[in-house]
Order: sequence, then structure tokens, then C-alpha cells
Amino acid sequence: MLTVNEVFFSIQGEGSRAGRSCVFVRLTGCPLRCVWCDTAYAFHEGARRDEAELAAELRQFPARLLCLTGGEPLAQPAAFPFVTRLLDDGWEVVVETSGHVPLGPLDPRAVAIMDVKTPGSGESHRMEWANLDRLRETDEVKFVIDGRGDYEWARGVVLERDLAARCTVLFSPVHGVLDPGTLGRWILDDGLGVRLQVQLHKVLWPGVSRGV
Repeated sequence: MLTVNEVFFSIQGEGSRAGRSCVFVRLTGCPLRCVWCDTAYAFHEGARRDEAELAAELRQFPARLLCLTGGEPLAQPAAFPFVTRLLDDGWEVVVETSGHVPLGPLDPRAVAIMDVKTPGSGESHRMEWANLDRLRETDEVKFVIDGRGDYEWARGVVLERDLAARCTVLFSPVHGVLDPGTLGRWILDDGLGVRLQVQLHKVLWPGVSRGV
């Protein structure tokens, strides 16, 4: 059984698949409390769902890209076999994870989009740094950045660990806090091999917090 906050069909707003039609499964619960979190409603709201019944519901959507998100989806142990079920069913699965939960049990056919928590999040001390050693070329790493201090910290991690040579690295400004153009200029000035990301769904549907 999984505790599910919401299931919806929308446009993927983040990562290298931004702009694609995508089915989202948002699971309930997260052990972290990032100060800029925009899905705090998923901390506790949700209903228990049978995996087979949920998988059948998902097949009704006109897409085969699925994003498992949260909260922190991998905080529920049942999420790992559920990802394998989806992959066996022919889904392209991306898993948005905080970097706090070890990635070792995740089916290697899934794509991990893993946060590296910056100091501005208030949760950088909770990072499971061994996850960076588990990343594959198909995975993605995301740094959510609230200002110059976060940027310089993230730049240091990228350079010290040669992350941009290993997988896609996303730098995302905190929406409404850091101007995306400012972040873009910092990236250009440093010649940093990362990808600037804005949250496309917040551009398409401003002010809508759920189901997008």
C-alpha cells in the first residue's frame, strides 16, 4: 500500500523533460522541512491506495511519462517496488527525490532527479552525500538556489565533484525570490556547465499550487 496525496495529468515543469505531457503521482510525507517548500500540503494529506488499483488508474492517461514525487516519495518503502511495477508496465519513470533517502534500492531503469540541498534550504546537513556516488549518466541533480551564497556553495559542489561531467546538473532559482536572469548571468560569468531551470508550471499557471 502507498499513501498518495494526489494523481494528476499535466505538463512537466522541471528537468530535461520540461514541456512534455506527464502523469504525476505525489506521495504523502517528507522527513525534511525546506524553508522554500511549495508542496507542504503533501506532508500529511493523503489516502492509502492499493498499488495494483493505482497502476490500473494510471493506464487511463494519454501519456507514458510518469513522475513520482512528493513530499519525499522514497520515504515510503513501498515506492521502490512500485517504481519497478511501473517500469515493467512500460512507463518512463522519473523520481523526484530530496537526496535524503539512499538511492541504492531504486530500479536502475528509473531516472533519479535528485536535489542537493543548499544552505538556504535549511536542510543541507541532512544530505545523504553517498547518493552522489550512485548517480548515473541518465540521472539529474538539482540545486534550488535562493541567492548568491547558495549559488557559490552549489558551484563549489559541482566543481569539486565534477558533477557536470557525470550527469545533467540543474540550477533552479527559488520562485519569487531569486530572479532567473540574475542566476543565468552568474552561470555565464563562471562558464559553469549546468542547466538553468525555471519552474515552467508556475509560468503556465501562476498562483495554482495543486494539480499542475
